[in-house]
Amino acid sequence: MTNGDEPKDKRLKAGDAQKLTMAEVAKYVGVSAMTVSRAFRQDASVSEETRKRIMEAVDALGYVLDLSAGSLSSRRSGFIAALVPSINNSNFSDTARGITDALENTGLQLLLGYTDYSAEKEEKLIEAMLRRRPEGIILTGGSHTDRARRMLDKAGIPVVETWEIPEEPINHVVGFSNGEAMSLLVRTLASQGYRRFGYIGGTTARDTRGSQRRSGFLKTVEELGLGPGRAISFGVPPITMEQGGQAVVSLLERWPDTEVVLCVSDLSAFGAIMECKRRGMSVPGDIAIAGFGDYEISSICHPSITTINVDCYGIGRQAAARLLDALQGSGEATGDEITLTGYRVVLRESTDRGGAA
Repeated sequence: MTNGDEPKDKRLKAGDAQKLTMAEVAKYVGVSAMTVSRAFRQDASVSEETRKRIMEAVDALGYVLDLSAGSLSSRRSGFIAALVPSINNSNFSDTARGITDALENTGLQLLLGYTDYSAEKEEKLIEAMLRRRPEGIILTGGSHTDRARRMLDKAGIPVVETWEIPEEPINHVVGFSNGEAMSLLVRTLASQGYRRFGYIGGTTARDTRGSQRRSGFLKTVEELGLGPGRAISFGVPPITMEQGGQAVVSLLERWPDTEVVLCVSDLSAFGAIMECKRRGMSVPGDIAIAGFGDYEISSICHPSITTINVDCYGIGRQAAARLLDALQGSGEATGDEITLTGYRVVLRESTDRGGAA
C-alpha cells in the first residue's frame, strides 16, 4: 500500500492510534484526505487502482467511515449499540432488557443488532453501527473476526463483551465461564448418584458458548472418573426443541444405558423430554434430563427442568453499568476490567427420581 521507500515515521500502523481519522488513512496510502473521501463515495475521479489501495488500507487499519461527522457538531450520537446472537431467545431478550433498564434516565438509547451466531454478520453489523458513532458497544461473546477486532480497537469508544470470559478481551468484560457453569451442573448431579452422563450440543463451533459448555462437560466427567463423556452433536446452533428430541433419540440409540442427559440449552432439553414422553419413557424415571439457561419454559413444563441460572437480565444491567462508568471517565476505553457474573444450579423434577413422572 505505501511505497517501500517512504520514511518509517510517516507510516501508520494498526494499533498506533486510539481513534483513526480519514487524514491518517490518507497519509498511510500517500494520497489526500479528499481522495479517500471520494473513494468512499465511488467518485469516478478516483482510479480503480487508487481506490483498491485505499480500501486495503481501510481494512488493514480497521478504519470506519464516520457518517455522523457532518451532522453532529457535539460529536455525541446519543445511543449505544448492542449485538445479540438471537432475537427469539428469551435469555438474550432479558439481557437486552437489562441494558435498556440501566440506560433509563441517562439520555442514551439502545440500538440492537442480531448476528444469528455468525461472526461474519457480526463484523458487518459492527461496521454499520460504528459508522453512526455509537457512544459504546456491547457484544455477546468474545469470538470476533480479525477485522471486527481492528475496527473496535480503533473506534475510541468503550467495548463490553458479555456472556463469557474471552481469552483476549478487547476492553471490558461482563460474563462468566460457560465451561465452569456446566461443570458445576455435572458435579451437582454426580453428587446425587448419577454416573452415566450424556450431552447434547450443536454441530458447529460458531456458538462459542455452546462449545465451552461441551468442553466443561467432557472435562468434568473425565475428572470424576465417569468418562469418556457421551456427547452428541446435532443441529446448527441454536438447537431447536425439535432437534433436541431428535438428538436424544440418537444418543440413546448409541448409549442406551445413559442415566442423565445434559443439554446445551433449556429449549433442546424441553424437546428431549417431550420426545421421551412420546416414546413412553418416564422422565426422570427412565432417563433424567437437564438444560442450561433457566428459560421460563423450564419452570412451567412438566416435569420442570433442572438447569443453570446465569442471571441474563443482570448481565445486561452490569454491562450497561460498566459502559456508563467508562463514558463518565474520559469518554473513551481507558483500561480493561473483567466483571464476573454469577450462576447457580436450579434443581427441578427432570432429575429428581424421588418424584419421577
